[in-house]
Amino acid sequence: MRRADRLFRIVQLLRTRGLVTAEDMAEELGVSKRTIYRDIRDLMESDVPIRGEAGVGYQLRRGFELPPLTFTSEQIEALVLGARLVEARADAQLAEAARAAMAKIEAVLPAPLRRVLLDTQLFAPHFGSPQDSDQVALLRRAISERRKVRFAYENQRGEPSARQVRPLGLYFWGQVRTLAAWCELRDDYRNFRTDRVTDLVVLDEPFDPDEGPSLEGFLAREKSRIGDARPFDGVGQQRG
Repeated sequence: MRRADRLFRIVQLLRTRGLVTAEDMAEELGVSKRTIYRDIRDLMESDVPIRGEAGVGYQLRRGFELPPLTFTSEQIEALVLGARLVEARADAQLAEAARAAMAKIEAVLPAPLRRVLLDTQLFAPHFGSPQDSDQVALLRRAISERRKVRFAYENQRGEPSARQVRPLGLYFWGQVRTLAAWCELRDDYRNFRTDRVTDLVVLDEPFDPDEGPSLEGFLAREKSRIGDARPFDGVGQQRG
């Protein structure tokens, strides 16, 4: 068990059991009493209001509550990696939102877990700003506002076309992003590589995903077409 998780468990034991001896906590957590004494000292130095002494027992001051955001160390690592993936793969606005979210989480974490966040050695390398960052930001907005979009598109064979679509969802495949959509030109579901999209315009024309084509319909069609639960077979392989 990681130390940050053990400290969290100690606080939980004190909250739920009242007066607890170091011996009981050591047996519960599978560590020595010396380790418990050291952990109690560190928690007290982090302003956790623990009362008691060695040989007698410890308890939390009445009314103490854990911070509203309390995670295990592995949950913290998952959040850090997720945020770093967003920074590396998403558009600039979403990347900044990820950084701001992690700063808010860091500000309210207990000291031991804050150290886990700051020391996490999990990375998502950047390879420069994606060329389609602006398109992705506009498409996110259109999906959120449920508005149709119009753009020029060049398929994998280099054939150009003009499209007007219902944007249904965005998929992030490493350095490639694809848009799941209902294409009015083809009168069918299609997926489009966002780096092949140009002249993108978000239209004033709204659409209702509860009426007509929807992301659920797109996924059901793709599952039937390729025989498994993946959203589609790769990036940009479907006929445009």
